Amino acid sequence: MTLQAGGSYNLDVQFYYHEVQKDVIVISADGGLNRQTSGQFTDDILRLIEGGMAKIIVDCEHLTYISSYGFTVLLQLHKRAKKAGGEVKIASVHTRVADAINMMHLNKVFQIYPDVNRALLHFRPKDSQD
Repeated sequence: MTLQAGGSYNLDVQFYYHEVQKDVIVISADGGLNRQTSGQFTDDILRLIEGGMAKIIVDCEHLTYISSYGFTVLLQLHKRAKKAGGEVKIASVHTRVADAINMMHLNKVFQIYPDVNRALLHFRPKDSQD
């Protein structure tokens, strides 16, 4: 089971990713993120971070559920991305997932945006945002 560009995992959740800019990757989660669905996904994303793709946007538009383990995975990715000079940003969060993020105070760790395009704007170099 391997994550490939434009591909997905064959589990209860599907993850899609694509490169939007030369150094930003968007990961779209479709379904739920928990212990059963995150193993190989985490390994593959960590390899991408180690390969220089440390700016990550997690598109939660189709994410219907995230367990505490799923949040742990996101925190692990965030920590590794930061160490590599990047960051994990969260976009398109639905109320149920947003409530869980706020309840666990993860809104103090992750920058949360209403959509992927706004998250992308915050990855642009400061001098090109004029």
